[in-house]
Amino acid sequence: MSVRVRYAPSPTGHLHIGGARTALFNYLLAKQAGGTYILRIEDTDQARNVERADEEFLENFKWLGLDWEEGPDIGGPFAPYRCTERLPIYQKHVQQLLTEGKAYYCYCTEEELEKEREQMLAKGLMVGYSGRCRHLTDEQKANYEREGRKKTVRFRVPEGQVIRFVDLVRGEVQFETEGIGDFVIVKSDGLPTYNFAVTVDDHLMEISHVLRGEEHLSNTPRQVLIYQAFGWKCPEFAHVSLILNQDGKKLSKRDESIVQFIEQYRNLGYLPEAILNFLALLGWSPGGEQEIFSLDELVSAFSLDRVSKSGAVFDTEKLAWMNGYYIRQADTERLVSIAIPQLQRAGLIGESFDRDWVVKLVALYKEKIQYMAELPEMAKSFFEEQVVYDGEAADILKEEQVPTVIASFYEKAKGLYNWNAETIKAALKEVQKETGYKGRQLFMTVRVAATGHAHGPDLNMSLELLGRERVVTRLQNLLINA
Repeated sequence: MSVRVRYAPSPTGHLHIGGARTALFNYLLAKQAGGTYILRIEDTDQARNVERADEEFLENFKWLGLDWEEGPDIGGPFAPYRCTERLPIYQKHVQQLLTEGKAYYCYCTEEELEKEREQMLAKGLMVGYSGRCRHLTDEQKANYEREGRKKTVRFRVPEGQVIRFVDLVRGEVQFETEGIGDFVIVKSDGLPTYNFAVTVDDHLMEISHVLRGEEHLSNTPRQVLIYQAFGWKCPEFAHVSLILNQDGKKLSKRDESIVQFIEQYRNLGYLPEAILNFLALLGWSPGGEQEIFSLDELVSAFSLDRVSKSGAVFDTEKLAWMNGYYIRQADTERLVSIAIPQLQRAGLIGESFDRDWVVKLVALYKEKIQYMAELPEMAKSFFEEQVVYDGEAADILKEEQVPTVIASFYEKAKGLYNWNAETIKAALKEVQKETGYKGRQLFMTVRVAATGHAHGPDLNMSLELLGRERVVTRLQNLLINA
């Protein structure tokens, strides 16, 4: 059997980390089997659709590197790949169910349905549709039509049945039809519901495996019933575990302790390979101790039998560590292209800037940074006219060697017109010989005097990037105010 999988986001919001993980798992499953990965846009919820969300989905998937073989932008043998462009297809299949008596028109108003729900709750009954429109006569239907009532189409759920299917992650799952109730398959606006559209599309697009989040498990019996009503074979189902916050609770989109959208990670300067590597390990275990995987390695190693049934805790520190690892492996020029917008947003550089200087700045912090949005804060002393000495730096400036070291280095720096890391290193050696101070007393003194910080990246390169004029001015101010 040829493996065909799809990821079908709804453009009612932005690409969430949970959705990105589902997309990744589908991609890995398809690529490992030499199958086809499909992107489809489920845009039937018109009231909640967010403007440009579908375009953002495509942009973010491309950024992640999850390329698809069929989709709304490139077409394919089962086009179109956007639900609102497939309405005639759904209408044809709805009509078939109506003709065969497997679906019916429902004229219940929202007020009537709400009253029913309240009565069921008051009696301690399971809340669901009562089936009041199941057996309407032609006369009753005509009366409702004359009243101008809006109508939906409901699927007629068989009574007294048990729906069973094997989930490739969870094993055998079963639901009783009594707990489902006749559900809507066409809304009053004429658009199909998710459960109907996704089932029709998955069948017509020959989807072999439906791999999605655990929250969709409750949708599966309704979809199985629709497959059965048309006499279609069900695909294989696999429902992956929820993503949990660090308290072990279901991750809510309102949980501010975790950055949750791929666009936010892009803006923070995370690398796509780090995001993919991290998401792959949320709910899937490769076995062994290896944690760093390229996308090709993930494709080779992935298997559904190692996907966990238990929730996966989102460890923000681990993601930051992993991204830091990928930053250290990345080409500096690539990081520069990410750093420039970060520095511009922080107001540290404008539209015109010295690119070579930025390259050196990124190289200087490359070993220390975990994501590129940290760079402006780390490097702000390179842009400040005035230095504030506080905390540990202020204490160091009170030490006895400080006036001697600063005065000596000031004289050397003042005349050092060929200002670079190598000449600065040589000048500091001369200060050591001249003053007798070395190690911490020499280097930390100069660092604090020039940068305002007791700790930081390579001192010689830091001084080069600060520039001779700025360093000399800072040293001079300290000597004047000593």
